[in-house]
Parts: sequence; C-alpha cells; structure tokens
Amino acid sequence: MRTKIIATLGPSCFDYETMKAMAQYGVRIFRLNFSHSTAADFVPAVHNIRTLEKELGIPLTAMGDLCGPKTRIGEVDGSPLQVQKNEIVTLGLPDRRSDEHAVFIGLDFPELLKGLDVGMPVSLSDGMLQFTVSRVLEEDALFELKAGNGGILTSHKGITFPGKFHPVPALTDKDRKDLHEGMEIGIDAFALSFVQTRKDIEDIKAELARYDRFVPVVAKLERQNAVDNLESILELADAVMVARGDLGLECPLARVPVIQKRIIRACRHAQKAVIVATQMLLSMVRNPIPTRAETTDVANAILDGADCVMLSEETAIGQYPVETVRFMGEIGADAEAYFLERVQGPYQPKKEKNPDKYLAYAATLLADNLDSEALVCHTSSGATGRLMSSRRPAHPIYALTPRQGVLRYLNFFWGVRPRPVDESIHSHRERCERFVSTSEEFSSGGSVVITSGQPTPGQHGTHTNTIKVYYK
Repeated sequence: MRTKIIATLGPSCFDYETMKAMAQYGVRIFRLNFSHSTAADFVPAVHNIRTLEKELGIPLTAMGDLCGPKTRIGEVDGSPLQVQKNEIVTLGLPDRRSDEHAVFIGLDFPELLKGLDVGMPVSLSDGMLQFTVSRVLEEDALFELKAGNGGILTSHKGITFPGKFHPVPALTDKDRKDLHEGMEIGIDAFALSFVQTRKDIEDIKAELARYDRFVPVVAKLERQNAVDNLESILELADAVMVARGDLGLECPLARVPVIQKRIIRACRHAQKAVIVATQMLLSMVRNPIPTRAETTDVANAILDGADCVMLSEETAIGQYPVETVRFMGEIGADAEAYFLERVQGPYQPKKEKNPDKYLAYAATLLADNLDSEALVCHTSSGATGRLMSSRRPAHPIYALTPRQGVLRYLNFFWGVRPRPVDESIHSHRERCERFVSTSEEFSSGGSVVITSGQPTPGQHGTHTNTIKVYYK
C-alpha cells in the first residue's frame, strides 16, 4: 500500500505481537498520545518499535502527539444538567460568578474570553451543545449564552469558540516537558495540537533545535485560524494533519469535507505530507467490520491524495486493532488502483522555475515509459523523496538516506520506501547501484530509474543532478 497507515497505541495494542501484526499489515507510524500519558509510559512501546524494525527489516516511526491547550470548563453545580433549547446560561471567569441565572459555566482561562462578543458561537461537549453569546455582562469576563439546542451539560467538558482567534500558544508547559522527555526515550517525530499560526511551529522548532538530530514536526489543523494561515504554516511544518474532530467544532461541519480536500491539495503542491485523521473506521472499536460510509470515507481520503490515514480509538482501545489495520489496508489497495487508473501517469508540475521538481518529474516519467520496476533516489535531506512522492508515480520510490531522522521522516510520504544506505561507498550513484544489485526486491534484467547527486566543478555542495537507467 502506497498510502501510509498510522496507528495509535493504547491498551488494546501495546503488546509486541499485536504491534508486529499491525506493522505486517501496513502500519509504518505508531502514534503515542500524550493527552493522558507521559514519556515514561511509552518507554516499552518505543523499545518494541525499535525491536520490530530489526526483526522486520523496515524503518518504523514513533510519533509523539502533544496535548496542546485543550480547554475545559470547571465544575458545574448539579452536573449533569439538562439544558433546554433557548435557555439562558452564564459563562465567565470563576470569580465573576453570577446568581442571575440558574446555570453558571466557569472557565478559568481569561485569554479565551478576551474579545468574546454578542453573536459569537460557543460549543460545548464536542459540539453537542451549541450556544450563542446573547449579552456581555462584563467585558472579557462574564457573558450570557443562549442555547441553540437542548442537551446534557456536565462538568469538565471541552469548550470551543468557532472562528475566534485565541491568543494562546499551541505549545504548553506540559508539551515542553513531554517533548524533552520524549526526545530522551527516542521519539522520532512530534505532532503539535491546536496550531494557529507559523509562530506555533517556530516555537516547537526552537525547542527541537537543542538536539543534534532532525525531528519532523506535524502541524495539527484543528482551528479555522490554521486553515486561514495554511500557506505560512506549510512553509515551516514538515507535515500536516487534518484533525477532523476539533476542526469540525471550529468550522461549520458541512464545510469540513471541502476543507479536507483543499488542505490535501495544498500539501501535495508544497511537497509536505498530509495525514487525514478522526473517526475513519470508528465503528470497528466494537465491531469486526466497518460501516459502508466509513470504507467510503477512507477511500475518498486516499483518492483525494492523502499521504497517511490515521487510526485513533480503533487501535488504542478497540476490540479489533489488527483487523482494523488489515481492513484499512484492503480499502487502500483498491482505492489506490483506481487512483492510478484515473490520473494516468505522474502529475505534471505547474510551470515554474524549479529544477529539482522537474528533475523528479522527469525521473517518474522515464520510469513510466520504461515500465521500470521502481524509482531509486539518494536523498540526504529527504527532499528528493518528497518531490518524487508529490508526482504520485505508479512505481514504488526507494529513498536511500544515511540519516536516521530522515529515514523515519520519509515514512510519512505516499509511495516512499525509506532504506538506510551503505556509507562506506563515497559516490551517491554507486550507493544506489549497490542497493539495487544486492537487494532481492529487484529482478535480474529489470530496470530501475536512479537519481543521485554527482559533484561537478560548477556545483557547490552535492545536490541531485543525475538521472540514470540501471539494469540489474
């Protein structure tokens, strides 16, 4: 399967044999969710991932998913409460509590209330309760809300303010602690929750700059501000996640499918990996087969061009973690076959002065014309592998790299099979040729298209500048 599967680890799949089965069915990235855990809890999981790499002979990536500033209300008197449609409740800082209305919702987060005004929407309980600000009782501190629907209100539920900019950094103190402890146990990549602007990516990159290794950052798009700032976020983020859970609370739910498609398209044009997540095969938490709608959802994400599809509760707490991964792989294989039939050849780049992109495109065209077995590229930074992946060739892309961080980063990209390279050979082209000649993955007499960087008198540094057809 060219589309990568991300599986969230949890009580249902922490054991080695289950993780092994999931990797054999296509999981290349294991998600470690820090929302309710610390790095110490994941030491056995990271050990299993490294052991599996050796046993299966494939790179595997451990991705830490940082919690971010998810905000929750305080204790609600009489919880759980039934809220009626059109009922008036009060929202405010705990020390501004008002007895004017029977229901008071306390939120000890002044930054979120700043700028809240009449007519603005407020959502509670994962969007199950919808309110509108009907009156400002005290600026930036106390508000009346009118219920748009009826439902159950309970304490400590999440609260969102759709479309409102929050002057709150995505990286919290807990996240910093989890990040540094995660680096110590060997986590390969981090996903940053509730990204709003490029500045959020700069903050986490500054923390990671302390370490002498490349660690990619996945920007989770969960707020309307992130969608609005997508272009600037893509300039710095290494990958993007369409986190449809909170995104569906922040944006009108009916718009989420089109937002997903726009994000995927923008990521491919920027040569950045994109992950589609949330409720992909949710019914398989308790059922051995998914619904028809879920299979269509997964297939459509792949047909849209997603690099990765992610499983959350399905593998973390579900009763059928391995079966879920297997089913996702089957859906993906069928969807990819139709995708390749529909596109009929590698994507042509838009007209621009970008030699690296056109070189990658030329290699994919040549492989297509020759009916080659594969594309093989040498890539120190991962850029060549990303560029080839963005063309969506039918051929597998073997990306050879000497850097462990890049090796595991390339697991995020469609069609890329990252492999470590023999550094005892000086020439990048010869490294690729040695890989093909010694690998059992290529048949004798078959051709592959190799790209590599060969130093020349007029070229500073080693950059990809050579395409070669190689017959084993």
